[in-house]
Amino acid sequence: MLHFETISSLQNPKIKHINRLIEKSSERKSEGIIVVEGKREIALALSAGHEIASLYYCEEIAGRIENFPAENIYPVTKEVFAKIAYRENSDGLLALIKPVFLSLEELQLSESPLVLVLEAVEKPGNLGAVLRTADAAKVDALIVCDLKTDLFNPNAIRSSVGCVFTVPVVICSAEELFYWLQKQKITAYAAALTAKDDYHHIDFKKPSAIILGTEATGLSDYWLKHALQIKIPMLGKIDSLNVSNAAAILTFEAKRQRDFK
Repeated sequence: MLHFETISSLQNPKIKHINRLIEKSSERKSEGIIVVEGKREIALALSAGHEIASLYYCEEIAGRIENFPAENIYPVTKEVFAKIAYRENSDGLLALIKPVFLSLEELQLSESPLVLVLEAVEKPGNLGAVLRTADAAKVDALIVCDLKTDLFNPNAIRSSVGCVFTVPVVICSAEELFYWLQKQKITAYAAALTAKDDYHHIDFKKPSAIILGTEATGLSDYWLKHALQIKIPMLGKIDSLNVSNAAAILTFEAKRQRDFK
C-alpha cells in the first residue's frame, strides 16, 4: 500500500483520468476499472470480491482513514474532491476498482430459485432501482440480457445504493439464458400486456424466472415465444408501468407466495 502527497491541482492527470472514467463507459471497459463513490458502496464492493486499485479521499470530509485495502491511496483537497465527486453530500471517499463479473455457471442457487431478468435495460436509474428490489427480496440473481447500459455506470451504482454489489448479477444473451433456465428446470415468465393470465394467478413457489422488458417496446419476440406470458392488470388509461415498479410488484408477489423466504 502506497500513500502519496495531497493532490491540490484540478489539472492533475489523475483527476482528469477519473473524470474520463466517470463520463465514458468505453474508458471504463478498456481499462477494466470502475468508479465507486462512498464508504458504504466501497465496502460492499470489497465484500463482493472486487479489488481496489486506487483510493482518493478528502480528510476534511472523510476524516482520517487507516488500514484501507487499496494498492494506492491519494489524499486530495476539498476543491479537488468536488471535481471528481458524482453525487451530492459525498462522504469524501472515491475508489477506482477492478470489477469481477459472474457467469451463469458460477451462480449459487437456492433449492427453489427465484431469478429476476431484465432485457435491453437502457437507463442506469432503472437498473439501479431494480437492483434495490432484487436485494430487498433477496432473489437468487439478477440476469441482464442485451444490456444497453453499463452495469457499473456510476449512476447505476448510485441509484442502486450499492446493491449492484450485494446481488449476484450476470450479463448474457437471451439464448444462453434460455438454455440455462431449461437446464436448471426454472420456469420462465414473461411480463407482457398481451398475456391472458394475471400475475397473481401464477404459482411462483416453484423455481421461477420473472422476465421484464423496456417500457417503450416491452419484451422481444424471443421471450414472448420462449416464456409463459403473464400480465399486471392495468386499470387506468396508461398501459405502462416503470420497469422497476413492475419488477417490485411481481417479485414481492413471488416472495409472498413463498412466505417471504
